[in-house]
Amino acid sequence: MPTAKTNSTKRPHIFIQSNDKQYVGAIASAYSMKHNSAHADKFDVTIMRKENYPVFEKHEGESYMRHGVKRVWKNNDLQSFTLTRFLPPELMGYEGRALVIDPDVFAVQDVWELLSRDMEGKAIMCRGSHFKNGAWATSVMLLDCAKLKHWNMEKSFEELFSGKRDYHNWISLMMEDQATIGSFENEWNDFDKLTPKTKMIHNTRRRTQPWKTGLPVDYTPTEFVPVLGWIMQMRRKFFGEHGLLGKYARHPDRNQENFFFSLVKGALAEGMISESDIRAAMAKNYVRHDALEVIARVPDWNRSLLKAA
Repeated sequence: MPTAKTNSTKRPHIFIQSNDKQYVGAIASAYSMKHNSAHADKFDVTIMRKENYPVFEKHEGESYMRHGVKRVWKNNDLQSFTLTRFLPPELMGYEGRALVIDPDVFAVQDVWELLSRDMEGKAIMCRGSHFKNGAWATSVMLLDCAKLKHWNMEKSFEELFSGKRDYHNWISLMMEDQATIGSFENEWNDFDKLTPKTKMIHNTRRRTQPWKTGLPVDYTPTEFVPVLGWIMQMRRKFFGEHGLLGKYARHPDRNQENFFFSLVKGALAEGMISESDIRAAMAKNYVRHDALEVIARVPDWNRSLLKAA
């Protein structure tokens, strides 16, 4: 099943989840991990593109349960990559240490501090969620792959459609032995905050992701929240997956916008992505149409611009 290969099963390895829609973000993320580390030669980075795994296409249009609500699997959804976060132990041959992150997570400080930390015998470390039901925020996970030999993404994905598991319970680690999970500081998965304390910023508010400004919304909102969830279900039923959702708004924090585009600017300079790649993403509405103009005027990143917490 795994189509990506690591360079070594012993070196720590960062895996960035992505799909075609979020690939520019994933490149910026990969650049941030290496550029902002004094130990970039000690770890590897791989972008896992959802399109490389046929199992996802196999279930296009099929129903599954998410937080007790019936949903339909759509491979063109903005976040169709999310379940690839359970692939790294398999890709590492169930050896070594891996860090798996979303494509909208960017290193502000040195990620080596997290990659090399004492996991205190835990199999997984991540941020505790704000949900009261014990869910974990798995958008950033530090993994001891040898302790996760029961993870098989393809088998678990199949169980999603046979009714054996709920998407929310799976992705929130509620099906794991809770004694094997530890937490790290919130700053390693800082939700929509960029301060001097931020280690890695996560642009969780999809509507204001800096690279999407002005584009038609192409994600499906949460539907398990009382009243609002029912309204969203009715909207989807009568107007389609993204009907009436409008357009992405500009991010309210100019520093976060500048930070992201400074990363893309750096990735361009290092040849990790090309101007033609960005133009192609713009043409497909994956990236805002003025992206190259923003890159041209964005200042080089300076940590003195960070606001106090």
